[in-house]
Amino acid sequence: MGHGKIRKNKTCLNCNYVVENKFCPNCGQENTETRKSFHYLFTHFVEDLTHYDGSFWKTIKALLFIPGKLTKEYLAGKRKLYVPPVKLYIFISFVTFLIPNMLPDYSFREEIHSEKEVETNEIEKKEINDVVVFNGPSIANMTQLDSIQNHLPDAEKFSWLQYQAYKFTIANKGKISKSELREQIKENAVHNIPKVLFLYMPLFAFFLWLFHDKKKWYYYDSGVFTLHYFGFLLLIFTISVVLEWLFALVYNGDEISGLIGIGTIIYSFFYFFRAHSTFFGEKKYISRLKGLLLFIINIFLITLFSIALLAYSVYTTH
Repeated sequence: MGHGKIRKNKTCLNCNYVVENKFCPNCGQENTETRKSFHYLFTHFVEDLTHYDGSFWKTIKALLFIPGKLTKEYLAGKRKLYVPPVKLYIFISFVTFLIPNMLPDYSFREEIHSEKEVETNEIEKKEINDVVVFNGPSIANMTQLDSIQNHLPDAEKFSWLQYQAYKFTIANKGKISKSELREQIKENAVHNIPKVLFLYMPLFAFFLWLFHDKKKWYYYDSGVFTLHYFGFLLLIFTISVVLEWLFALVYNGDEISGLIGIGTIIYSFFYFFRAHSTFFGEKKYISRLKGLLLFIINIFLITLFSIALLAYSVYTTH
């Protein structure tokens, strides 16, 4: 970085070598004061991730608009031109976690919560007598729930997810409205998206490696491709959240939000096929066939991960 105050002592703190100039000729460490201000730490963190020399913006441009280029360039040895894939993914994950939580609630245009909405929620809470979830039976309390669960045949018992949903709803009966419950579950699910993608990455890379020539492509290559593609997914998800928030400031409706969501899904779908074709360099029909099979397999597995995410979201909603 080069903005710290140079130490008067010429002995390198890292290797005890004599430092005549700014950097140690033996290990390369900068001979600056060890105690830094918070401002220095923050700017060093941002600069180290984003490379203010221009590589960060060049990386983001390629990641968003030129599918497959970053992976191809990185594995070709051009590694100083762009932010390394692991560092890029960590930074994007940080931004994905930070930005949605920083955006203020646009409902200030409607005075945070209108009296009508508050009154509706209160009515919902008071009117809840018996609990019904997943179009299941009406249950009044935990005693009845456990009785049903214990006496039903194994094939007819509630699944773990159904039981947890009933348990949670009964515990919060009269305390939280159905709309509030849906919002809490939705919020938890959105916050867990980066975790699910991170956990799924090794499996995604494995199927990529499995579908291509093992002599030409290593699992490492598929891993780099996966880091870039999942980084793209997180980044475009964050952009869509910001766009939805901006449009919600001036337009009170779900149509724009729906269009942004559809556009994001379509572009993500197109991006994968283009990146796959660009990187692996196969004939178009072979690349598209493999891409389609990979897409079907991953959609199925991601659906399972999403169900697990929903179950976790219900379980962790308080």
